[in-house]
Amino acid sequence: MDVNWNIIGGVLVLVVILIILTIRKNLKEKKKLENLLNNDFKKKEKDDVNAEDSANEK
Repeated sequence: MDVNWNIIGGVLVLVVILIILTIRKNLKEKKKLENLLNNDFKKKEKDDVNAEDSANEK
């Protein structure tokens, strides 16, 4: 039985390309998710209190 090394080599190249593309897509999605989770919270607004104004007392 003769092994066709051209077909095996082609399949291996396609598998390596598929793995590389999957890793790249995964890293992009990870970065998007990380940015979403880091920026998802509502930032607390600063209350600028004027010490001279008594209406700002809480």
